[in-house]
Amino acid sequence: MKLSGRRILITGAARRIGREIALILGQHKTQIIVHYNRSEREAEQVVQDLHNIGAEATSIQADLSISEEVMRLGDESLKLWGGIDILVNNASVYYVTPLQTATESQWNEMIDINLKAPFLLAQKIGLQMKADGLGRIINISDWAAKRPYEGYTPYCISKAGLVALTQALARELAPEVLVNTVAPGPILPPEDMTHQQLTQVIDQTPLARTGEPSDIARAVLYLVRDADFVTGIYLPVDGG
Repeated sequence: MKLSGRRILITGAARRIGREIALILGQHKTQIIVHYNRSEREAEQVVQDLHNIGAEATSIQADLSISEEVMRLGDESLKLWGGIDILVNNASVYYVTPLQTATESQWNEMIDINLKAPFLLAQKIGLQMKADGLGRIINISDWAAKRPYEGYTPYCISKAGLVALTQALARELAPEVLVNTVAPGPILPPEDMTHQQLTQVIDQTPLARTGEPSDIARAVLYLVRDADFVTGIYLPVDGG
């Protein structure tokens, strides 16, 4: 897909991996919606950074744990430039939830933000893409979808569901819309990870280091720009 002029929505684009995805796609004279929930200042900085590299950009706030907010985000995004060509479901919530103390509200938050919101956006925007005859959806999952972490069961389930959603949407929206998953490994350590835990992860990684957000952004770029005969895949970016 030629990227120049493409209309893009990236959820959770104000910080971390989402920001990097926005900046790499913005290098191709695209039109980008920077979604955020609470990170307004960071989102506006990303918008300014995108303007500085020649992209058109704006930001939209929405709480993805609330279905009505998700639908509003979808509606506003479609109306802004008359459609969306690329949807990147990147926004995610992640924190420790030991089985002994995990609550129903924590389960609901993980499922609502990490899985239901991507489904609702893909339903609304993906069907528009299919009607238009062209589109790309990229879901950002996690290597925990297939290698669950102890103490993070709701998170791991939500990310495994996102992989299944990708495969289902790849069939539902074919052949016009390509739908794929990128699964980061040790890219940005969780804020609560100790140095000892990080060292253990690195020791178990064949490339013997952590990755960078740019590694995920380049994988997304490949799938939306270069991979015209790839759909329904789970692409780990995890150093082996």
